[in-house]
Amino acid sequence: MNTKNLKAYAPKARSQFIEAIKKRAAQFGIYEGKNGEARIETVQIEGSVAIIEGRAFTRQEGEQRKRLEKKVADRGYDMFIREMAYTWFNRLAAIRYMELHGYFDHGFRVLSHPLSVDSLPEILSHASDVADGLKLDKSHIIELQLAGDKEEELYRELLLGQCHQLANIMPFVFKGLTADSIDDAAELLLPDNLTKTDSILKGLITDIPEEDWNDIEVIGWLYQFYISEHKDAVIGKVVKSEDIPAATQLFTPNWIVKYLVQNSLGRQWLATYPDSDLKGKMEYYIEPAEQSDDVIEQLKAITPTSIDPEEIKVLDPACGSGHILVEVYEVLREIYLERGYRLREIPELILTKNIYGLDIDDRAAQLAGFALMMKAREDDRRIFQRVEEGEVALNVFSLQSTEHLDIPKIWKALDLEGNQQTGSTGGLFDNTDEFVQPKGVYKEYFETLQYLKSSFLQVKTLGSLIQVESKKLEKLAALKKEIYEKLVGSDPAARHVSIELMPIINQAIVIGQLYDSVIANPPYMGIKGMNKDIKDYGKKKFPLAKMDLFTMFFERGFTFLKQAGFNAQINLQTWMFLGSFEKFRKNMLETYSFDSLVHIGYNSFPTMNSKIAQATAFVARKTKVEDLLGQYIDLSSAEASADKQLVFQNTQPSKYYSKNQNIFHSISGSPIAYWISKSELEAFKNSKSNSELCITSNGVQTGDNDAFVREWFEVSHQTIGTKWFPYNKGGPFQKWYGNNGAIVDWENNGMRIKARENSCYRGEENYFKSCMTWTDVTWRVSGRYLPDGFILDAAGPCAYFDTEDELFIALGVFNTPLVEQWSNIINPTLHFQAGDFKKLPFPDSLDVGNTVELVKQSIEVVKNDLSRIETSTSFNTPYIIELSDKLMSTSFRSFIETADNSFKRLKSLELDICNNISNAFCLGDSVKYNIKDELISLYSNKHFVYNKEMDDDKKSSMLLCGTVADSISFSVGCMMGRYSLDREGLVYAYSGNEGFKSLEAEEAFKTFPADDDGIIPLASEEWLFDDDATTRFKEFVKTVWGNETLDENLEFVAESLCLHALKPVKGESANDTVRRYFSKQFFKDHCKTYKKRPIYWLFSSGKEKAFECLVYLHRYNESTLSRMRTEYVTPLMGKFDAQYTLLSEQQVQATGTEARRIEKELKTLDKKQAELRTFDEQLKHFAEKRITLDLDDGVKANYGKFGNLLADVKAIHGKAVK
Repeated sequence: MNTKNLKAYAPKARSQFIEAIKKRAAQFGIYEGKNGEARIETVQIEGSVAIIEGRAFTRQEGEQRKRLEKKVADRGYDMFIREMAYTWFNRLAAIRYMELHGYFDHGFRVLSHPLSVDSLPEILSHASDVADGLKLDKSHIIELQLAGDKEEELYRELLLGQCHQLANIMPFVFKGLTADSIDDAAELLLPDNLTKTDSILKGLITDIPEEDWNDIEVIGWLYQFYISEHKDAVIGKVVKSEDIPAATQLFTPNWIVKYLVQNSLGRQWLATYPDSDLKGKMEYYIEPAEQSDDVIEQLKAITPTSIDPEEIKVLDPACGSGHILVEVYEVLREIYLERGYRLREIPELILTKNIYGLDIDDRAAQLAGFALMMKAREDDRRIFQRVEEGEVALNVFSLQSTEHLDIPKIWKALDLEGNQQTGSTGGLFDNTDEFVQPKGVYKEYFETLQYLKSSFLQVKTLGSLIQVESKKLEKLAALKKEIYEKLVGSDPAARHVSIELMPIINQAIVIGQLYDSVIANPPYMGIKGMNKDIKDYGKKKFPLAKMDLFTMFFERGFTFLKQAGFNAQINLQTWMFLGSFEKFRKNMLETYSFDSLVHIGYNSFPTMNSKIAQATAFVARKTKVEDLLGQYIDLSSAEASADKQLVFQNTQPSKYYSKNQNIFHSISGSPIAYWISKSELEAFKNSKSNSELCITSNGVQTGDNDAFVREWFEVSHQTIGTKWFPYNKGGPFQKWYGNNGAIVDWENNGMRIKARENSCYRGEENYFKSCMTWTDVTWRVSGRYLPDGFILDAAGPCAYFDTEDELFIALGVFNTPLVEQWSNIINPTLHFQAGDFKKLPFPDSLDVGNTVELVKQSIEVVKNDLSRIETSTSFNTPYIIELSDKLMSTSFRSFIETADNSFKRLKSLELDICNNISNAFCLGDSVKYNIKDELISLYSNKHFVYNKEMDDDKKSSMLLCGTVADSISFSVGCMMGRYSLDREGLVYAYSGNEGFKSLEAEEAFKTFPADDDGIIPLASEEWLFDDDATTRFKEFVKTVWGNETLDENLEFVAESLCLHALKPVKGESANDTVRRYFSKQFFKDHCKTYKKRPIYWLFSSGKEKAFECLVYLHRYNESTLSRMRTEYVTPLMGKFDAQYTLLSEQQVQATGTEARRIEKELKTLDKKQAELRTFDEQLKHFAEKRITLDLDDGVKANYGKFGNLLADVKAIHGKAVK
């Protein structure tokens, strides 16, 4: 159903109801006190009047308020208010559903009017007509009607009267689920102003269209969205018992519910009655695979020859709002009809004999009961009357704790042995009599009560994971009969404790008996979110399933079943693959039989983050049918955002995978790899694994990366290899080679890191050795060759082989599409760890020499590509510079041709490697693989660099714009002396400008001279500086491509930048476009390229951009700021003064448009002068400090040392500075 309106309304309604309940509680002296405690004012009852804070109320209201006090004290103010808010939200939503479906005997709407949403509720106009039916004082109702100004009071009485009537039918919603429920006291907190325009009812009527109430599913969705904010607040934390429902509940999409029910309950029926018409009514039923004769015989042996519908028992042990139970009802109704039962007798049979539900959440269980009652009402108009008359009672229970039960006191009050006088309190309220141990059968009853007490102490935490011994069922049934007699008897003390005990006995019987089908969407909670009680219980009772709540329920489902019964659940897909679930998975595969499995993957629950909850649904039998072929359906490989219901419906049976689950043991860890081909299974089964040929290691965890890890370009190049060493940190998707830019402080063999308590270093004997590596956390696996000289990080696991050939072959295997598929078998999460790598097969039969050579060539292609990337440690010269012609456009075309050749070459190499590996594993045509263009990891490959969703033309224009921007960045490097047109690669990256003069003396910058001081102004206008960035860039273009093509080349640069880096400005010259790029965009691009660790620092006077300049980090020294001030800022102030004088003189002579233009320029110049003066004062202050930089501290730390002289300080330094 469309949940848009519900999703918008419910969270808002929660806030409104909570606020309304708070206001109502305050009227009766209940307030929020300090530290979340309640502040409760005293109630004084005098005759027929109750006094609270000087205000008079009726005696009944005073007594109701007193009954609230214990609840507030027990639950705390906040929990109490939340519970009361939901109680009334729940009741009103139920009434809304019932009135729209015409389920009230009086025939009138209670909350709304059928003709207008703005009209008062229809029942108000018929108050006297409904009074008798609602058991109200008719004369009083008529009196209120005639008064004219008692509308609010009248409506309140009618609404409460309707709730009282419904309490006889559905006490779990309209009265209370437990003996300590506050019953009628809750009506005291029914919000005010119900007939006003701002009524709490309005949203329920107007925000949710009537058509959204057509299906009972609406109630469950409302609850899901109502608790969404609470869910967000507690999810991902260690969860308290009271927060478990909010943290774990997910409303199951309808199609998944139908799959689960139709392929368990429905399949059970069809197994016995294969020609039943039921099959045609189950759209999500999966036809069993064709089985061998031996399997058919095994199935016959466990299939009953006939089934009595009244004997079928189905349990949802975590029923939530009852969505699954409603679908069970639908299928059972069809079964009963097929067997000739009359429609009107079916609901009673289903509710009393077939359907059972349990949940720890009182509110959810209320909804489940309500949903089933509404389904029953569809088929039997007299069902409410049958409930009132005691003919029908639901078997859906909210699990109740026994913490509060005093068994000896309760036993005395029950007086099963007849020791107390009739009408006495039976010792319930006193401690005067010594407890006498019962004897005979009564001793067994007493021991049963004690057993129940101890069994359910933690039931609100553990739910139906708790087990009741089946041998106790007979005694429980006998005890229930005895207690029922007390419940309907005349002894008030016995009745009181019987009310307390009956829910406990009922839940024990439901937990203890066996079922034909267990169907559930159990709670999901990983071990990190479990509180101590859950963890301890899991270790004790579910040692193989303790990793998650859903696996505990998975295993518990089988213990609820009769032999050969069906366990149908939806849970997270992690159990299918992860190593932490290996023992559990093997146990399930070896003990039970999977009839079908639907692997949903992404978008399993469309209302939440699909990447968090990737689910799988299954139906399994409590028996092992040897060699049974289960049906496995793959929805996971569809697009992540796809509608999985449609994908399921469009998947033809011919696309199902019919698999014998025993084959999963062929792969280490027994993952549920249903899609893998027979030849791939043979590869895993018969080949060596990487574990036999390599050792793996995860390396260093520094304990403080901010202190010990840098990017290679941040520090003085002189210190790399002495203090700083190359550090393999994983990084983004990159095949063959690369992600080598990090460095780590390993001076004196890592002395400072090792001294930290929270550091960790493993596999030190392998540091600096060549190996292959990959990234632990990644969306797609990619392997890289790591040469000698690197230290490892925990996020960059490495594998070390005895021979180089083995290393390169393993790398070749890893970078094939095969391993992309296999990695999802071994570990389908965002992780791929060292242990996962070891499980991969290693080809035994392979043309080693050829394959090794192909891998080496692939590495070289990527190395060459990286040598054109400025942030790469092997950077040489950009392609567009190296391939320079007279025209930049021609150089770019040459670059594109070179890039295309590299792309084709690498793709061809990868294809050859893949074919070699495929042949070595004897895969033949059984595996289809495709080497995607976007996975050829070259930075000159537009398909790799840019979003695959972009059209090809946009990718091409992005590549052009980016290439030109890269050439501008390289030109700045040449201006700064970092690079040179006379030498390849890095020229100067030391510290404090030391050694730079000697490079100049060696004529290292002869062709294009480097700036004298490493300060490059970014002037907004040409007249401001002779050596600003734009002017120097023109000189660079002239030097590389020639003077005669300068204008054409500048036009090419401007047009390229305006493709994506800048918005085009009509009539703007190419020179001004370049100037605008330097002023507005260059530093942004630079920070992006250098990962917010810029090496060219932007000093800026402010938003008026009166003065801006770039300073090269490695040439900065203690005199740089003084030079900036004397050489640039002070002269600029003089130029501004002269310009202001000139414009002022011109203004005197100007008229009209010219005068207005000059006036505007003067205002702008005035702002710039003021900004520049402020900047000069700050610059003088910092220049006098003669600040030096220790490049070992890194850009992030050093960038914050200059106050606000620098641009984007907070973004780069991490916090604002003064």
